[in-house]
Amino acid sequence: MAPPEICVSLWRILFLSETSRRHLAALLVGIALAGSLVKDFWPLPDTYLSNKRNFLNVYFVKFSWAWTFFLLLPFIALTNYALTGSLRVVLRRLSSLLVGTLIWYLCTRFFLYVEHVTGSCYNSEDLSELLPQHADRWECKWNGGYWHGFDISGHSFLLPFCILTIQEEVSVLIDKRLERHKYSVAANYFFMALGALSIVWIWMFCCTAIYFHDVWQKLIGTTFGILGWHVTYRWWYLHPLSPGLPPQRTYNDVKPQSCYN
Repeated sequence: MAPPEICVSLWRILFLSETSRRHLAALLVGIALAGSLVKDFWPLPDTYLSNKRNFLNVYFVKFSWAWTFFLLLPFIALTNYALTGSLRVVLRRLSSLLVGTLIWYLCTRFFLYVEHVTGSCYNSEDLSELLPQHADRWECKWNGGYWHGFDISGHSFLLPFCILTIQEEVSVLIDKRLERHKYSVAANYFFMALGALSIVWIWMFCCTAIYFHDVWQKLIGTTFGILGWHVTYRWWYLHPLSPGLPPQRTYNDVKPQSCYN
């Protein structure tokens, strides 16, 4: 078996198995909880990954939705056109990426709002001196202060949302027709790239859980990420007036209405 075929087979086990599809969300919650326990009770020594300026955090995690968006866009277009032959269906399914972008924008804006209304301005991160003259988050930072409020973890929101969205979209490869299609090789290469990206997201989610934020900031962020996925792929996309699920996508526990008949 050639290396790309080995990689595709491994990714299928990790992301397309029934166990993975059913329990990935619960696993992500478990990671957030376990990492928080480690951070609070058995803190690990500082490492390169505990530095917010590490390469993966600066160039990947901070742009995690952009990376996810631009890899999913050709994958969704290619696989959905291969299975349906309909540009209308492809455009409809691609609109799920716009929905994801809206979820990302609204949630991150909400997190910033919460941090603003719950915070105060201090002279530094050690919170040794309150600067009450700067009652606005932006004014505080502009004047060199440190704004301290309830900082819901954006990484704990966005990484699970990206991971679960990728898993939903790559599940189209369960359809055996794609294995015989002329686009199958290209689809597999995009699948390998999305699988590798998911591994990076899972790894950085573990690092976030172990090194950053407090337990409630991480759990609330993770909850928002899972809710964003659940409300779309497990509820709204099951109905005709939606971007719809990937073609032939089914679960054992739900029977989605077909958007393609």
